[in-house]
Amino acid sequence: MRAIPLTVTVLAAALALTACDAGGGGGGGKSGAGSACSVDSVSLEVGSASVAPSAGDSGEVPVSITNQSAPCTLDHFPKVTLGQEGRTAELGVQQGAQAQKLKLAKGDSATFTIAYVRGKDGDAKALDATSMSITLPGGGGSKSFPWKYGPVAGKGAGNEVDATVSAFQQAGD
Repeated sequence: MRAIPLTVTVLAAALALTACDAGGGGGGGKSGAGSACSVDSVSLEVGSASVAPSAGDSGEVPVSITNQSAPCTLDHFPKVTLGQEGRTAELGVQQGAQAQKLKLAKGDSATFTIAYVRGKDGDAKALDATSMSITLPGGGGSKSFPWKYGPVAGKGAGNEVDATVSAFQQAGD
């Protein structure tokens, strides 16, 4: 009957070791393994979009992130802000999306998607966006890209738009 206590002890030790992975305080680990990915140390690329052709249609814009530097971590969700002259709107998180912590070694990639509903041309609630700014969680700084997918439908009051961001997903194998 000693197999059960020994198994429990081994399992507890394994869990204790995995709990120390890259986020702990002491030295001796990989340099930068627990630091947040920054837009200055990654390559951001806005991919070919599935553009919403007319008002009320849905579209998706994929964004790829490739680490160009020391290992870093993506934890939580990206911050995306759409802008037009004199007006901005920060996108919410897709309903049901669950953040996951991704560690990216140099050369590793991840993706996320911006989903949006196309607004009607001339609609006062729609955001006729011309730019999009992307900030990675905990990484500070942002990078801007042109928004060329048409107006984004307004939602609710204020500057809220019908557009969201997904969770990060590991890309590649």
